[in-house]
Amino acid sequence: MNFTDSLTTDTLTEERKGMTYYDEHSKVLVSVDCIIFGFDEGKLRVLIGRRQLNPGRGLWSLYGGFVRNNESIDDAANRVLFELTGLNNLYMRQVWAFGNVDRDPGERVISIVYYALINTNDYDEELRKQHEVEWINIDELPQMYSDHNEMVAKARRMMQENISREPISFRLLPELFTLTQLQRLYEAVCGEEVDKRNFRKRIKEMDFIEKTELIDKTGSKRGAYLYRFNKKVYNEEPNFKL
Repeated sequence: MNFTDSLTTDTLTEERKGMTYYDEHSKVLVSVDCIIFGFDEGKLRVLIGRRQLNPGRGLWSLYGGFVRNNESIDDAANRVLFELTGLNNLYMRQVWAFGNVDRDPGERVISIVYYALINTNDYDEELRKQHEVEWINIDELPQMYSDHNEMVAKARRMMQENISREPISFRLLPELFTLTQLQRLYEAVCGEEVDKRNFRKRIKEMDFIEKTELIDKTGSKRGAYLYRFNKKVYNEEPNFKL
C-alpha cells in the first residue's frame, strides 16, 4: 500500500496546510474534454461548438473545462456534462489521456477525454442554443481545435468495441424503438452495413429486448412493431453479445 493510501482526506489536508511540495517540478494544467454522442435520423452525431476563448477563439471544438482543485477527474467530467446538457447520470466512459507537449498553444495542458451518450430528445433545445452548440454528423465533422478530431476518432473506436458487448445502444434510442432504428444505430456506430436477417435473428434471441403491441406507422402504412429494453431482465442475466 502506498503511504498516502493509509491517510484520510482530512489528514492529508492538514498535512498540506502551510507547506509546499514538489517545488522543483514544473506544473501542468489538467482538463477534461467531453465527447457527447447522439443519434438522430439514422445518423450518429457529435455535439460541438465554437470556442469562446483564446487560443483558438471561434474554432470548432469539443466542450470541456479544467479540473478544479477540489474534484476528481470523473467529478469534473460529470460537472461539464451537466453544465452542457442539464442531464444527470449519463452513460460516460473515460477514453484516453491526450498529453502531447505542443497540443495546446496557450499552456501545457493534459486532457482526459470522456465520451457520453444521450437521447437527443432529452436534450433541451433552449439549452443547446444557450451554449451555442450543434449536432454534427460524425462523418461530416469539420476540422476542430488542436487534437479534438483525434479524440472523437478514438472515442468512436472505443464505442464500436463497447456496443457489441454492452447494451449501450439503448442510451441513444427513445424508450420505444423499431428494429430498423436499432439496426441503423448499430450501422452508424460501426460505419458499415449489417445483414438485416441475421441482425434481427440475434436481437430476437435476447430476452431483455421486448416486443410490444404498439405499432409505429411513421415509416409506412403497414407500420412496424415497437420494442423496448427491459433493464430488469438484463440485470438478472447480463448476457449480451451482438
